Amino acid sequence: MDRRRSRLSLWRTARVAALARAAGAASLALLAAACAELDQEPARSVSLGVHASGWREEIIYQVLIDRFADGDAGNNTRVSSAPGRWHGGDWKGLEESLPYLEELGVTALWISPIVKNVDTDAGVDGYHGYWTQDFTEVNPHFGDLASLRRLVASAHGRGMKVILDIVTNHVGQLFYYDINENGQPDEDAHGSGEDGRVQVDGVNEYDPEFDPRGVQARTSLGKSGPAPIVFRHDPATNHLPPQPELFQEPEVYNRKGRILDFEDVDQLVHGDLPGGLKDIDTSRCDVKRAMVDVFVRWVELTDVDGFRIDTLKHVEHEFWRYFTQNVRLQLAATGKTDFFMFGEAFDGKDDLVGSFTKHEVPAHPHDEALGGNLERENGDEAEGGCPGAAPITGDSVDSVLYFPQLYRVFRDVFRDAQATRRIEQLWDARALNYGAEPNENGIGVPPLKALVNFIDNHDVPRFLHVGPGASPFKADPEAALKNALLFLFTEEGIPCLYYGTEQGFSGGDDPANREDLWESGYDTQRPLFRWVQRLTALRRGYEALTVGEQRVRWSTERTGEGDEDAGIFAFERGAPDGDYALVVLNTHPRKESSTSFNGAAMATGLTRGTVLVDVLSPEKKTYRAGANGAVTVKLPPVSGALLIPEDQVIHGL
Repeated sequence: MDRRRSRLSLWRTARVAALARAAGAASLALLAAACAELDQEPARSVSLGVHASGWREEIIYQVLIDRFADGDAGNNTRVSSAPGRWHGGDWKGLEESLPYLEELGVTALWISPIVKNVDTDAGVDGYHGYWTQDFTEVNPHFGDLASLRRLVASAHGRGMKVILDIVTNHVGQLFYYDINENGQPDEDAHGSGEDGRVQVDGVNEYDPEFDPRGVQARTSLGKSGPAPIVFRHDPATNHLPPQPELFQEPEVYNRKGRILDFEDVDQLVHGDLPGGLKDIDTSRCDVKRAMVDVFVRWVELTDVDGFRIDTLKHVEHEFWRYFTQNVRLQLAATGKTDFFMFGEAFDGKDDLVGSFTKHEVPAHPHDEALGGNLERENGDEAEGGCPGAAPITGDSVDSVLYFPQLYRVFRDVFRDAQATRRIEQLWDARALNYGAEPNENGIGVPPLKALVNFIDNHDVPRFLHVGPGASPFKADPEAALKNALLFLFTEEGIPCLYYGTEQGFSGGDDPANREDLWESGYDTQRPLFRWVQRLTALRRGYEALTVGEQRVRWSTERTGEGDEDAGIFAFERGAPDGDYALVVLNTHPRKESSTSFNGAAMATGLTRGTVLVDVLSPEKKTYRAGANGAVTVKLPPVSGALLIPEDQVIHGL
């Protein structure tokens, strides 16, 4: 059976099962009609197009759908004002707000997961989209398939791309481990009497601690082998067996319990995430194929332009090789190319984050520990392989969210005023830690030149957050954020802005960092909005800022009040004899600093006499390159300059 027919069969089976649950025994005629309608499924695909031609030219805006705009009161079930509850945002609201984003300068939307989730669990709602229950159904809180399609089509009509957030690592808390085998979920206690002491262990059967053997059942006589798993049946909260039906088989899950040590590879990859998110065995061939089929089908149904992939580091490297290569091949067969896939490895370790973009196999010690080997991966299923549409190679994701830069640059330098040499050191490591070759059938750019840069997101406190867990700002917070934004929109890679940054949102850890955007009134006159708007226009206007080569021209270890260059960082984009930009930043919180030290000025590749214009300064201040292209730029504390050759300045930007 070809993969498209297999994909549609998988989809129909899941849809029929869902309709059967909803219809009940009294509605067999309705179910039969639905099955007949599903037989026409291929006609329901939308026409697929290639809407992106150069992803480095895009400006991504991350949207948490539930918190962005409420366009349809009809889907506002279970809505509350509590931070961890549903708030009512939906796809229609986002579609109606596209003019706001267009005015900001956004060119690509990253939207939160669209599939049906566990509705609520332990007093917290699945508004974020990461608690999958049914991979084949849309989340009714956000709208129906028609409203999702309208959103994508409307975005495309405005020249915007749409990136879909997907999860393959886990499902929501859909089953419990029946540790005491009594057929009901318990908060249980067990005593052992070992060493003459009475030892009592508390066990939550929804979220037991990690056991490398698998979660064990227990009787009065002790442990009695692997604990059975029991799927819940609670339609009111959508705790129902997962779809497609493959995901109702116990063997599809690793069943080892909750991660305790994120440095232990076995736990990291095979353990349940805290909160009872059940870890899928993504090493299985049937799981790999099902995930490709499910998510390719969503592209066929909606014409989205890319995937942001959740929990990258919690899944084997070999899965990502299979998944990305087979998604690309299947989409290319439909004419859908330049499909962008980037992942989230929520970690500050640069080598680990970058390993998911490398073509070497094994790509990292984790990959080696888990048996990464192309000969095996291309072998028979009986021997642990999973043949795809073409031989599996080292290709993987096109990019990753650049978490190491979040910590070492945006937090350490722009917020905490540490030495700017940290930036250069991190950038220097790219050649070692990140993929240097484009993926076949990918976006045509090496991952190390297409990293997704961001200042904050839904999983970390916002840049402007003050309070518990945040270091005190050493400068005016908004000035520091404006300087960080200048860096974000001028550095190499793809900038990604988290919704609400342009409105000065300052929430702390989840869920405080998931504010309602409508509380801002969608203010387009706010100074931060206008600053972002200006930076997006400059990035789109000057080609050097999107595709130009990047070279550091000044960094320093010095941070003292008496140091001439304290807090200075400068880098070039482009080529001195072509499109060119020179970015200079002063991150010091209190003093004016300069691109010079002990009589030595910053060298560039510019020809002597070249006049540069600071297009950010109100007076369009000019600088002239001296011998060896030397340029001295003095900047006030927490400020920056964007210098463009005089003959390349675009007036009106």
